[in-house]
Amino acid sequence: MAHDLPLPDYDQLTLGDLRHRIRSVGEEQLRALIDHERAHGNRTPVLELLTARLDELEHGAEPAPGDPRQAPEVTGTRGGSPVRPSTAAEHTTPLRHGVEEQTPSRGRS
Repeated sequence: MAHDLPLPDYDQLTLGDLRHRIRSVGEEQLRALIDHERAHGNRTPVLELLTARLDELEHGAEPAPGDPRQAPEVTGTRGGSPVRPSTAAEHTTPLRHGVEEQTPSRGRS
């Protein structure tokens, strides 16, 4: 179950966040994450990241100090874009043949 995983909010972590958070996870905990990922998301980039870290640990790397359960909570915008009509770039019409005068109302009101 997700609440038994060594990383809080595992399923909401971005690949970048996960890359940093797994540094303090040991081999057994990492295997639990790999099993969970294969059973649920089965995301190739995530599995590659987890198995690469497991390989490092199996070849002598040590987990970083710290408790991953003490990491700050994830507060991202999962499944949505932070861009809103008020913050989006202004719409422009592409130049017609590269000539501005021949392009009607190019972003002008």
